[in-house]
Amino acid sequence: MTRADKTYDDPATGIAVTADGLPEWLAPVERAAQTVAPEQLSRFLPPASGRGRQSAVLILFGDGPRGPELLLMERSTSLRSHPGQPSFPGGSLDPEDGDPATTGPLRAALREAEEETGLDPSGVQLFGVLPRLYIPVSGFVVTPVLGWWRSPTPVGVVDPAETARVFTVPVADLTDPANRAIARHPSGHHGPAFLVASALVWGFTAGVIDRILHFAGWERPWDRSKQVPLDWHT
Repeated sequence: MTRADKTYDDPATGIAVTADGLPEWLAPVERAAQTVAPEQLSRFLPPASGRGRQSAVLILFGDGPRGPELLLMERSTSLRSHPGQPSFPGGSLDPEDGDPATTGPLRAALREAEEETGLDPSGVQLFGVLPRLYIPVSGFVVTPVLGWWRSPTPVGVVDPAETARVFTVPVADLTDPANRAIARHPSGHHGPAFLVASALVWGFTAGVIDRILHFAGWERPWDRSKQVPLDWHT
């Protein structure tokens, strides 16, 4: 499978991206991943200079008690970067992850997810790769990797110094208009947010979820005048 002329399959390592056997409800996400352009996902794109810390996140969909769900984690409040913020599992590429232009992000997304949540990567089927995006505040160039939790395994906090909690959110809660809002940052930046699972999901993570819901055709009309501060609590 290729996207933007880059190969994401590596028989030598067993890392591959395939849509074979995906549940039908994930088809709209897989199709969107094939065609969406970087500027359709975010206004923050990787610098033309090539600078930035290469990283990857795993956007993992599974079947839960209430239907389709998404795996998220909450970062430890002791971290210097984005403390206490809900996020996708992920992190920087290591040299052993391989080529950052091809399969490196795939390996990094799975490795980081295992380190942060304890999931078994062998139960995850990677089915898509979204365009690289940029997080200006941290300088990360992020490759979002899409996964289907074909064989779920128990997950939880592996290292409390890095992760405060690991949780899943039903897609039905993410699409519920009552759980949607615009988050206000003290800097003046506004962006989509989700009030779910006793958490305020905002920033990069919320922006990507918002765009996935939109381009997969799952988005429901919601009140974009509803604003919440970042110190929101249930």
